[in-house]
Amino acid sequence: MPLPDSEILSLPQPAGALAPAEGIPVRWRRSPHAKRVSLRICPREGAVVVTLPPRATRRAGLALILEHESWVREKLAALAPAVPFAPGVELLLGGVPYVVRHAPRARGGAFLEGATIVVTGAREFLPRRLGDFLRAEAKRRIALLVGPHAAKLGVKPRRIRVKDTRSRWGSCAPDGTLAFSWRLVMAPDWVTDYVVAHEVAHLRELNHSASFWTLVEGLTPHRDAAVEWLRLHGPALLRVG
Repeated sequence: MPLPDSEILSLPQPAGALAPAEGIPVRWRRSPHAKRVSLRICPREGAVVVTLPPRATRRAGLALILEHESWVREKLAALAPAVPFAPGVELLLGGVPYVVRHAPRARGGAFLEGATIVVTGAREFLPRRLGDFLRAEAKRRIALLVGPHAAKLGVKPRRIRVKDTRSRWGSCAPDGTLAFSWRLVMAPDWVTDYVVAHEVAHLRELNHSASFWTLVEGLTPHRDAAVEWLRLHGPALLRVG
C-alpha cells in the first residue's frame, strides 16, 4: 500500500475519555539513509513528521506515534498559532508590527504605508503578493547588512539567496553563496545582523573553529542574545504564511 504524504490521524480514545481527542496531523517521509523510525515536530506545518527507513511500514510509524502520543500532543499544543497571509493579520518587519491591508483597487503589488503592509489586486492573489513582498524585503535588508560585514573582513559573497528553509536561518556554501531564510525579515534587526555576520564570517572560515567565532564577535555584539531570541521565538516565525 503506498505511503500517504500526509494525513490527520485519529487514535483510539483512552477509556473514560469525556470527549474525542483531536486528530494528529502527520506527514510521512521515507529516507534511504534512516536506520530507524523517528518522530519530530515540524513547527512550520504544525504536524508530526514520521521518518521511515526503506523497509519500515506505516504500521511501525503508527506504533511509535501511539507510544509517544502524550509527547506529540504536548509539543503540537505548545506551537504558536498559525498566522495565514490574509487581510487584517499582524506581521512583524524587523520586530515591528504591521497590519496587512487589502486594497483591491489600488496598484503596486505590495508596499509599506505607515504601519500597514498594503496588498493590491484581487483577493486570491494576496498570499502570493504578500509572500513576494516579504521575500524581496528580506533580501534587501539582508544585503544591506552583508555589505559592511563583508567589507570589514575583506571578502565578497558570490551571491545572496533568500529561501524558505525549515531548519537553518542561514548558510554559506563552499562556492561563497550565502543563503538566508526570508523569515528573518520578521526578526528584530539585531537578530538578523547576527545571522548575517555568522554567515559572512564563514567566507573566511568555513568551520566553527575558535578563529571563526573570533571573527563573528568582531562583527556583531549580539551573538548570545540573538541565539536565545531565535531559540525562543524562531518557531513562531515558522508558523507564518
